[in-house]
Amino acid sequence: MSSVGEEFPKEQARVREILGYYKEIGPPGMFGAITIRQKLSRADKAMASGNIIAILQSFEELKAVK
Repeated sequence: MSSVGEEFPKEQARVREILGYYKEIGPPGMFGAITIRQKLSRADKAMASGNIIAILQSFEELKAVK
């Protein structure tokens, strides 16, 4: 069984990969890319702060990115 501490960075990496796909789409993917960047920014800030509540919220938010 994995912990959020192990899975959160993996989820960030997965979403960064998805961001690359949105960038490749070009202008039609712009809104999605902006939204994903905002989520990643919040996740990065949560990780840096060590605030477990913010980390858990960001983790759930990242898991919803498709």
